[in-house]
Amino acid sequence: MRSDIVKKGSTRTAHRTLFHAMGYSDEDLEKPLIGIVNAFNEIIPGHMHLREIAQAVKLGVAAAGGTPIEFPAIGICDGIAMGHDGMKYPLASRELICDSIEAMANGHAFDGLVMIPNCDKIVPGMLMAAGRVNIPAVVVSGGPMQAGRYKGKDISVSTMFEAAGKLESGQITEAEMADMENKACPGCGSCAGLFTANTMNCMTEVLGMGLPGNGTIPAAYFGARRILAKKAGAVILDLVKRDIKPRDIMTQESFENAIAVDMAIGGSTNTVLHLPAIAHEAGIELPLQKFDEISKKAAYICKMSPGGSYHMQDLGEAGGICAVMKELTKLGIIHTEARTVTGSIGERIAHAVIERPEVIHTVETAYMHKGGIAILSGNLAPDGAVIKESAVDADLLVYTGSAKCFNSEEAAITAIMDGQIHEGDVVVIRYEGPKGGPGMREMLNPTAVITGMGLKVALLTDGRFSGASRGACIGHISPEAMEGGPIALIRDGDRIAIDIPGRKLELCVSDEELAARRAAWKQPEPKVKSGYLSRYAKLVTSANTGAVLE
Repeated sequence: MRSDIVKKGSTRTAHRTLFHAMGYSDEDLEKPLIGIVNAFNEIIPGHMHLREIAQAVKLGVAAAGGTPIEFPAIGICDGIAMGHDGMKYPLASRELICDSIEAMANGHAFDGLVMIPNCDKIVPGMLMAAGRVNIPAVVVSGGPMQAGRYKGKDISVSTMFEAAGKLESGQITEAEMADMENKACPGCGSCAGLFTANTMNCMTEVLGMGLPGNGTIPAAYFGARRILAKKAGAVILDLVKRDIKPRDIMTQESFENAIAVDMAIGGSTNTVLHLPAIAHEAGIELPLQKFDEISKKAAYICKMSPGGSYHMQDLGEAGGICAVMKELTKLGIIHTEARTVTGSIGERIAHAVIERPEVIHTVETAYMHKGGIAILSGNLAPDGAVIKESAVDADLLVYTGSAKCFNSEEAAITAIMDGQIHEGDVVVIRYEGPKGGPGMREMLNPTAVITGMGLKVALLTDGRFSGASRGACIGHISPEAMEGGPIALIRDGDRIAIDIPGRKLELCVSDEELAARRAAWKQPEPKVKSGYLSRYAKLVTSANTGAVLE
């Protein structure tokens, strides 16, 4: 066993006495040592119940003949960090999570890992670590939050972000907002819609690193989540025995499956950052063009919140991710031979059925006969840009407007709230990319306020959008402004042409004028000059690469 290096032989007597100090017996040390990576904390609703999930995992590990050993991982709540300088940290924390798991797993020579995340950057950070460390691993999440209820309708955290705009435009009162506020998030779990956390927990299933139901069994279904966690604890011992590692599971075919399902369910645009980063750690190149290639073959068959009215418990009741994959096999875009922690994808989906056809459509009755995410390019985004096409109103799919430029999210929010943005505008928020932010902040506040106010405008950024964003919101514009990308050269009043079906994003300025502006451009001073974010900004690459570190 890998762990023999810390527990076998006369030269490890000091090591064993340290284990004994913690209560591990000689019998415990004869068994595989399984690291239980628990992201529990009391600042993220999706993580507040993970102690119970970890206990269930430990029971599963012990029952299967292993010795479970728990250690922590950090996590930042994107919702609480949203709209202020705190949002510079979540994407950057993905690397801290990955690095810390690498350090713990290799420093203590664990034989296998069970990873317990639930929310936005924690899930990809753990999957990145699995690919990098490459010892047997399985991921089991804490599950999605159930939707809240207000006046007979399902609501969630995205409703509340949009409520600010509705209040400003007089559509709701302060009393109504306060009432909604107390009902939108009814308990533990990752926020209820198909936002980034739930998208990535679904991607974990498709990549083969989690068990069926990982992305869709609600956190409130306590018994079902505990059973899933105990199963994960048992599965890791099987993986250790057979020496099946993450790179055996997360293959090129697995990532193509994940992209196909992401396109079918209209997942968060953040997957276009996270899947390439996970692939990078697994030794696989996943270029932006691969997303567009698969999108053209896919079908958008689930209209989930924020693009629709269904939430994660609806998707679970409808047959879950297995039913989505089974339906996509009709298009020939699912590699059924791809491996999972419990067999092949084909074996996993063999008996899957669509239980609620209003939630999961057939490919014949798809909302769109292409994927829910679009990759745009043009002179404004030579290296690409990303939009959730499935969440864009039809009248904004092709749009030309006048630029209003802001060099920070705060400046844009102030202008929106002051009534400076009008229909026909294109709001440009720049210097918010991986280097420029630094940390590539999510722009849920401006998009939600714009949506809540009912404004028909487009928003472009070299930053990114929350999975809860909807509308003509184009992010990940690469190269970013801090690297002198064309987004840095836009001036107020410039015309910008957006053609989402045609996959085009163009700045209507001559090549000669752009060249002159480029010659005059000077890189601004970094917004952060010390600490972790300063180091991160120096190492991070463009959004089109997954914002991985050099």
